[in-house]
Amino acid sequence: MPVTVRGLFGAKQLNLEGTAYRPDGDGPFPLAVLNHGSPRTAADRRGGGRVRYPEHSAWFLARGFAVIIPMRRGYAGSEGDWAEGGGSCDQSDWYFAGRESAKDIRAAVEFMQARPFIDRSRVLLVGQSAGGFGVLALAAEGLEGLKGVINFAGGRGSPQAGKNCSPENVIYSMGQFGRTTRVPTLWLYTENDSYFSVPMIQEMHSSFRKAGGDAELILLPQFGADGHLLFSRGGKLWSPLVESFLDRVGLAGRPR
Repeated sequence: MPVTVRGLFGAKQLNLEGTAYRPDGDGPFPLAVLNHGSPRTAADRRGGGRVRYPEHSAWFLARGFAVIIPMRRGYAGSEGDWAEGGGSCDQSDWYFAGRESAKDIRAAVEFMQARPFIDRSRVLLVGQSAGGFGVLALAAEGLEGLKGVINFAGGRGSPQAGKNCSPENVIYSMGQFGRTTRVPTLWLYTENDSYFSVPMIQEMHSSFRKAGGDAELILLPQFGADGHLLFSRGGKLWSPLVESFLDRVGLAGRPR
């Protein structure tokens, strides 16, 4: 999937890798865009391999969605350097980082919207952790056909459990995203998220809403050893919540 990036020496085109799934039939199908998080080390970002989310994708396929799972720059086999670093821990620019994530996610959406089997007027963005932060950043910019956003444990800047880099900038960025987001968003977090404390979760959500964003926060009880893994391992918990949200935004489909 091509993405154009601009730097000091002009623009260049890079290719992102990803995984796509589609239901049987000709469509057109609504599109679900599932976005990965960001491992804490460069080795894990490159060496972790492509994220395929087979069970999650099957869940959306059963409800009539086509699915794309893009790997952003700096992850797995996608071209380009990692563009989502916030800088020094005490002065991290997470707003810039979120917009870089959004650039790659947009490229994946536009690539899929050019396929004849995609209904470009019905798009759902889903993101885990840094991916959740990225889909909120993209929603703030505006996106053709976007109907809703699901943010699983979204945020940035946790180099280790219980520590956050420039949390005030993450909270500020959420406010900036909320100011221009025009679609409903669902926020799913747990009380034992090792990346983000309950007070920080609440502050991020409050910042987004006070700026004008439509955000429903569901703070679930403790999940396993680390609630940050809810998206990966907690399908039985989040499935009915996501079903309800899809119905709210007009994307509900009967499971097959």
